[in-house]
Amino acid sequence: MPADEHLPETFRVTTDEQLRAVSNLTRHRIMAVLRFEPATITQIAERVGLAKGSSSYHVRLLERAGLVKVVRTRKVRGVTERYYAMAARSIELPDPGDGGPDVVMRHAVADLEASPAGGERHVRMAHLRLTDEQFAELAARLGALADEYRALSDPSLPDASLVFALFHPAGGEAK
Repeated sequence: MPADEHLPETFRVTTDEQLRAVSNLTRHRIMAVLRFEPATITQIAERVGLAKGSSSYHVRLLERAGLVKVVRTRKVRGVTERYYAMAARSIELPDPGDGGPDVVMRHAVADLEASPAGGERHVRMAHLRLTDEQFAELAARLGALADEYRALSDPSLPDASLVFALFHPAGGEAK
């Protein structure tokens, strides 16, 4: 049974506290660690490259915002070890509005720039001219493809990130 089988599909970010929690790159990376399987503060710290205290601080903020939760505990040498997991399979952010920062894309670019030098990457940008129907169809197909491959994900395999953005750029109207 997959670790996220009983999770709600989507967590909608609605409060300023939640938005601040997901807007931080370190917390974004912690949530990526918890994407497929629960982890302890120590495991999170090791995977993200943080001190345990810093990892604990960020996880507490995510927990307080409702984005992660304790899914199990166990006693280890008299200490209670907490395993944290995502509160939902995906997170939906509010529209940033005209000219506002798109947190997801900023984190994606930061992750891309931090990926190992010489590692396999596929980055492509295409400029398209589409009807409203083609635009909607492409968005649906991209979403379905991402969902299909997310369902195939195996937590024992290395992480891979897929990010796509389909949008009408400023000044992109047909003349």
